[in-house]
Amino acid sequence: MKNSPIIALDFASANDAYSFLSPFEQSLFVKVGMELYLQEGPAIVYRLKEMGHDVFLDLKLHDIPNTVGQAMKGLARLGADLVNVHAAGGAAMMVAAREGLEAGTSAGNKRPSILAVTQLTSTSEKQMQEEQLIQTSIDASVVHYAKLAKSAGLDGVVCSVLEAKQIVEACGNEFLRVTPGIRLAEGEAHDQIRVATPSNARLLGSSHIVVGRAITKAENPVESYKNIFKMWEELA
Repeated sequence: MKNSPIIALDFASANDAYSFLSPFEQSLFVKVGMELYLQEGPAIVYRLKEMGHDVFLDLKLHDIPNTVGQAMKGLARLGADLVNVHAAGGAAMMVAAREGLEAGTSAGNKRPSILAVTQLTSTSEKQMQEEQLIQTSIDASVVHYAKLAKSAGLDGVVCSVLEAKQIVEACGNEFLRVTPGIRLAEGEAHDQIRVATPSNARLLGSSHIVVGRAITKAENPVESYKNIFKMWEELA
């Protein structure tokens, strides 16, 4: 699995995604979220893999353990490199998700890595406390979910950059910290709240970064990607 910045293909159709990708000359690490997957289905993952890209299938499954386990068994056959569930579904659900992936992965192949979503980067501490009734700090909530995910045998979490270092301390450096909410210093935060630049993400302990509009809405996406890649790599 590549360590390059993950580009969020938040497009309404496969044609839009392919048009965006066409100027890039190298294989990339891309994210397919609900918007694109629900329009195009498994075909979008198959095609992106045929094109040589690594794929993060970002569906954030959250249901009873049996349902999530069976869903992951099917998703394992798509060939994605990275998938995820919501940590709030609990330890039994996360175990079922991992076991479903293992059962669905063909013999001799490596199962997709699996992450648990902790708290969305659009969630503030005030919102978490008032709407989820989690009466602790957002840092404590995220680290708790990370420990739970590790105990369930998952490979890492989706978190904000602001919690990444604490997760390294709690779960070790091999435990993945995939961080959305990446913005350039001059960029808008849009609907994200807990955000950071690529350089800060590296310094603060992210293992992977997910970048959307800073690349996909840029005047020159290829140049924007190169600049973000450089900022990310120069501190490695």
